Amino acid sequence: MTFAVLFPGQGSQYPGMADPWLEHPDGRSVLEEASAALGRDVARACRDEALLATTEFVQPALLACDVAAFRVLQAHGIRAGAAAGHSLGEFAALVAAGAMDLPGALEAVGIRGRAMQEASNRAPGTMTALIGLTLEEAIEVCDATRDGSVLAVANENAANQQVLSGSVDAVLRAEDEARRRGARAIRLKVAGAFHSPLMEPALGPIREVLARTEIREPGFPVVANVTADFVREPASIRELLSRHVVSPVRWDRSTRVLAEAGFETFVEAGPGQVLSKLARRALPGVRAVAVGSPADIASLAGPSAASAREEVPS
Repeated sequence: MTFAVLFPGQGSQYPGMADPWLEHPDGRSVLEEASAALGRDVARACRDEALLATTEFVQPALLACDVAAFRVLQAHGIRAGAAAGHSLGEFAALVAAGAMDLPGALEAVGIRGRAMQEASNRAPGTMTALIGLTLEEAIEVCDATRDGSVLAVANENAANQQVLSGSVDAVLRAEDEARRRGARAIRLKVAGAFHSPLMEPALGPIREVLARTEIREPGFPVVANVTADFVREPASIRELLSRHVVSPVRWDRSTRVLAEAGFETFVEAGPGQVLSKLARRALPGVRAVAVGSPADIASLAGPSAASAREEVPS
């Protein structure tokens, strides 16, 4: 079976998210490799809510869980034809495609997370999801409420779901304006204003670690967040990852690119079900399933796969 695989990013974490992958030898092997690289037991640390609240730890932990899910998919004979990852999940997509080795990606993501945490400490910010606004309307909200502060569209998640990122005061004003326009505003549980100019102090360390990270041409197509298009050249991958944290995640367009390339089934590999729900809402006729455990994958790969894990988005 050939699918487009979607890898979740920061915000999808939950306590114990690594435990299901300990049940399968391929998943356990990835977690052990990650634990050796990070110098701590990843599965045990993933049970600590305080650690999961830190950008520095949660990013490599999510990467490990995403890759563990992918290795179990492979063990069941499920072949990826293409991939995309939401924000941090893009690193998992590149590891899955063979463009990066897991230890190198873990080092890069660890330094990325630490640099983002330090940037957040230096200039506190936050993020909010606006439900019911188009991208153009979200940009209008930013322009109307920025008032000299930092405020930008960070994630273009769906046609009617945009995430804003910026200074706390500006986000508060934007939420009020969005509600005045009839939209819902949902504050995200994040440690800073990711994918906004407030992350610029993190660019130096990220560029430095990526300069020494081996990056190869992917073994299957990967869609980049920054361009919402397939990326193949190692130099282009390195450059896009280098400015990833200050650029918007063009997710809605990314999934449409995969659908336009002919993919009719999407598998979300890792914690949560957000990406599969977004795909089902945005792409009528596309089948999107979430696999958060080896049991989910066994169902997907088995004879009852046609109906397994189908859910109605809430």
